[in-house]
Amino acid sequence: MEHSIASRWQQEYPRPQHKRNSFFCLNGEWELNGVPIQVPFPPEAPLAHYPLPHDGQLCYQKQFSLPTGFARSTDRVLLHFGAVDQIAEVVLNGQSLARHEGGYLPFSVDITEALLDENQLTVNALDTLSTDYPYGKQCKNRGGMWYTPVSGIWQTVWLEAVPPHAVNAVRITPSLTGIALSVETDAPEYTIEIPLKEGLLRRTFAQKQIEIDLLKEDEIPHLWTPQDPFLYPLFIETDTDRIESYFALRTVQLRSIGAQQCICLNGEPLFLHGVLDQGYFADGIYLPEQPVEYERDVARMQELGFNLLRKHIKVEPETFYYACDRSGMLVLQDMVNSGSYHYLKDTVLPTLGFLRRADHTAGEEKRKAFFEGHALATQQHLYNHPCIVGYTIFNEGWGQFDADRIYRTCKAADPTRFYDATSGWFAQQESDLDSRHLYFRTKVMRASKRPLFLSECGGYARPVPGHLFQPNAKYGYGTVKTQEPLTEKITALYRKMVLPSIPLGLCGCIYTQLSDVEDEINGMYTYDRNVCKVDTAQMQTIANDIFAEFCHHVKQLK
Repeated sequence: MEHSIASRWQQEYPRPQHKRNSFFCLNGEWELNGVPIQVPFPPEAPLAHYPLPHDGQLCYQKQFSLPTGFARSTDRVLLHFGAVDQIAEVVLNGQSLARHEGGYLPFSVDITEALLDENQLTVNALDTLSTDYPYGKQCKNRGGMWYTPVSGIWQTVWLEAVPPHAVNAVRITPSLTGIALSVETDAPEYTIEIPLKEGLLRRTFAQKQIEIDLLKEDEIPHLWTPQDPFLYPLFIETDTDRIESYFALRTVQLRSIGAQQCICLNGEPLFLHGVLDQGYFADGIYLPEQPVEYERDVARMQELGFNLLRKHIKVEPETFYYACDRSGMLVLQDMVNSGSYHYLKDTVLPTLGFLRRADHTAGEEKRKAFFEGHALATQQHLYNHPCIVGYTIFNEGWGQFDADRIYRTCKAADPTRFYDATSGWFAQQESDLDSRHLYFRTKVMRASKRPLFLSECGGYARPVPGHLFQPNAKYGYGTVKTQEPLTEKITALYRKMVLPSIPLGLCGCIYTQLSDVEDEINGMYTYDRNVCKVDTAQMQTIANDIFAEFCHHVKQLK
């Protein structure tokens, strides 16, 4: 009998920006190394109900039959994986069909020719936590700021039937009056439908790249903002296929306002009042118990006054970004780090003020090539989500190499966002932001040539008995015991450091962090999300003061 928790992930369509009616989910009970497991949860997660340790070699098996009428004789059947960490081989009915490397991005396999009435699906996964691949905060010897690793399948597995002349991919680039639309299809022509206030925009095109100006159709296009996250539905139809998508009208730019460069949303200067979001959950580790938990995390942070989540060195299921698109929560997306970490070189010395280091290192060519390809694939995968306003490329020097060249490569691939090339320290010559991490002290900061971004700070710890990962959990940057002193320390940080730095060019601040994570107890919420550790009203007050001070500063600049 399948657990009801896994069935909640069975009901969630995993690709909201490219939605078809064809959807058959394979989440639920599988076998892993001969023992039942609940997919999509990784075996290390309590929700997986998997009782055994493993040595990094994982053999998943699942039997399935296609529902009657699921695919027509001319359809292709695709098997989709949200993510499998780190290396996956897909075998269907004894035929090896695909091999995929990297544990954070989706991939698909055409299984049409191997299908039978009754099917045996095998996924052989290998996860040695090789630093040649992106791995985030996973660590075999977890503790402190390093966490329990996840292995194998950790996102939804599903099937769809795809007809001839299918819409294979859509790329949407918005402006303030319309969109540039690129459609990948072998159909001779296709039709778009966009519901508008005054009716339906319906056009048929043969060319694959088009410009759609909504200003002529909808007198005042509806812009997307954190306060009003309006999404336009979009339907694309060929003679055999129909998909549902959406888009938003919004732009992200760096502009000079007076003598200062500012991050601008829709042409207006924007202060990024954010929180670090590592995407860890007590029961599912890399996944929450149910998809709606992403919406709840967004709502929790909005209730505290934040307008941005820094998605810290992890790529989420698209369900997360869809929740942010709908809710108006801005996202600064980190690339997932690879390479080794050195506590002394990467943390202790820069914390003491040694902030310069060359990054043109020799060797590790496989790792470097994979990181660069993975970064570009991450951009392509997330391109259409309006919530994403920027990317972090390297964090605190972890695996950092050729930062200037990687910055230029990423910026060329997607010039519609801003880029924090080196978050924290070890800055090179090129980046959109002057990005700094500042823990253990508060000081007023002044911008140089680039917008000044306090990309990590705070991290004050508060243990909440009964809501700890383990009784001795204590990692953080200064500890208090109750809500009142924690709130006082946080608001003092904003009043002593952030507010006075805004007139000197500060464009954003990221507080560490959304929730406790295992031994780290420096979250706004406990790891189980059952206790808010700060005073909501005071957090809203300080947020209002920050935005008011920033608006006043912008008026002075103009």
